[in-house]
Amino acid sequence: MVIGAGHAGLAISRCLSERSIDHVLFERGEVANSWKTERWDSLRLLTPNWQSRLPGYGYEGNDPDGYRTMSETIAFIERYAEVISAPVQVNSYVNSLKKNDNGYLVTTNQGQWQCQTIFVATGACNIARVPQCASAVPQGIDTLTAMEYRNPEKIRDGGVMIVGASATGTQLAEELQQSGRQVTMAVGEHIRAPRTYRGRDIEWWMDAAGIQDERYDEIDDINRARNVPSLQLAGSPTRATLDLNALTKLGVKLVGRLAGINDGKAQFSGSLRNQCALSDLKIGRLLDSFDLWASENGIDDEVEPPHRLSPTAVDDDPLLGLDLTRGGIQTIIWATGYRPDYSWLDIPVLDRKGFICHDGGVVESPGMYLMGMQFLRRRKSALIDGAGADAKELSAHLANYLAG
Repeated sequence: MVIGAGHAGLAISRCLSERSIDHVLFERGEVANSWKTERWDSLRLLTPNWQSRLPGYGYEGNDPDGYRTMSETIAFIERYAEVISAPVQVNSYVNSLKKNDNGYLVTTNQGQWQCQTIFVATGACNIARVPQCASAVPQGIDTLTAMEYRNPEKIRDGGVMIVGASATGTQLAEELQQSGRQVTMAVGEHIRAPRTYRGRDIEWWMDAAGIQDERYDEIDDINRARNVPSLQLAGSPTRATLDLNALTKLGVKLVGRLAGINDGKAQFSGSLRNQCALSDLKIGRLLDSFDLWASENGIDDEVEPPHRLSPTAVDDDPLLGLDLTRGGIQTIIWATGYRPDYSWLDIPVLDRKGFICHDGGVVESPGMYLMGMQFLRRRKSALIDGAGADAKELSAHLANYLAG
């Protein structure tokens, strides 16, 4: 049984079918439900179209270097479900999952099911993370999460503070600033990245140099690697780089990490300059690795010469506090990440932070597996492009388990 019919659940379905393993997928809504209901209108994939590779299926259009819109992404996933004849039970909400002598008992809104093995493919982005200080936001200021945001027209006029500066936060900041609102962005840990480097998409370099294929058992600190912020990237027809410098040029005001809210005043960390300097160092090391790979593989003459980004520009005296009661900020958007929802899971496999304990997707409970999580088995595991390799290996493990 597979819980979840997004790209990860469908990838494992295809691999199970190839092994003639009977299964069914339960989806709380429709296929690609999260893409349909929990994304903002203008969002495009961060990865180029050619990188949408799933078992037995891939991009077939005439714009391989473009970036899919939400409607195109939804259509791609729906079409994949049709092509592989995925046995999906839509609108089937799982209320509980329990272990018993025969394997697992799944209780849904449409009845109970018994299965020998189970794949949890519900994803990592079920619930928006909101800091505790959110409860101290003064009355009169609208607050919402990135999961709830749709477009500028649904945000009231006035200043906006966006908390979080990874891919989501930077994209929302650009859109809202261009809509005529003054955006203030609270910046914490982040990873700066150019959209293209030496004439190729940065995802091309990550793929070609083997970085995306780095395995979980080759990393010194896998827990740290699984919590690394997403790259400051955006998919756009112009292939423009969207980083803090680009936002500053648009007029976005940068402040440090939101440390708390007391008596209606937001307090920011004084580490903005250090965080930006660290991010610049990280991207410098990544580009160095690309240059080394290009030299070792003899393609220096096939790509543009090496170059480096200008250092992140930071005000000499960034704000350390902001009085939210004075009306400058009308809306706060929490772009502070997500966490999975396992409230239906009645099996003791969660760690103290509420994540499923696993070894490369093999859960501590025999016959139970995980799919679609950050760095599950490879650095690219959470991407559409990463689901296939993980699914092939985990379906093989399941087949061996069933064979005893």
